[in-house]
Amino acid sequence: MTITLHIGDLPAGLSFGDCVAVDTESMGLNWDRDRLCVVQLSSGDGNAHLVQLPKGQYDAPNLKKLLTDPKVLKLFHFARADLAAIKRWLGVMPAPVYCTKIASIFVRTFTDRHGLKDLSKDLIGVDMSKEQQTSDWGAATLTDAQQTYAASDVLHLHKMKTKLDAMLARENRTELARQVMDFLPVRTELDLQGWFGVDVFSHKPLRRPE
Repeated sequence: MTITLHIGDLPAGLSFGDCVAVDTESMGLNWDRDRLCVVQLSSGDGNAHLVQLPKGQYDAPNLKKLLTDPKVLKLFHFARADLAAIKRWLGVMPAPVYCTKIASIFVRTFTDRHGLKDLSKDLIGVDMSKEQQTSDWGAATLTDAQQTYAASDVLHLHKMKTKLDAMLARENRTELARQVMDFLPVRTELDLQGWFGVDVFSHKPLRRPE
């Protein structure tokens, strides 16, 4: 495994093929307050590229071009959170997208464990460490442990997608899952505009909190 760290943007001309695994690390989970710090990517070849984004430096034209390339599928786990962070801080909405968590929910109906660590262990036999998950991603210098952790979140997504796609096909749910994933950018826009946690399709009227 090779981990390559880039500061501020990807180098021009770097190709990830027609499907790139993507993950993000932020200062927290409040997209308005907690800035985006790292975007990690992998083509599924066992190597990872990390883009560290210094505070206030979100131009990253090469990264944005990749994330919005209609010919490249962006592969996430729990895409909804990553899309929100990317749209809020980089100003672009990745598309098209695939979410391994959504795929898992559609086909692994025998369990409620759809986290990345669970999928990695159950589908491909890889036991992932989440030790660095809550570390300081805004630090000026990322530690080797942080870089290894960040890379691990994208290195195995292609293999998981292959397994999940086979299960979706077996259960005749491929098209349904695709349509839900196509809706993810819209769902993310709703989150960012204040409808997080609201089921806009519910018949039950919404009430203001008392």
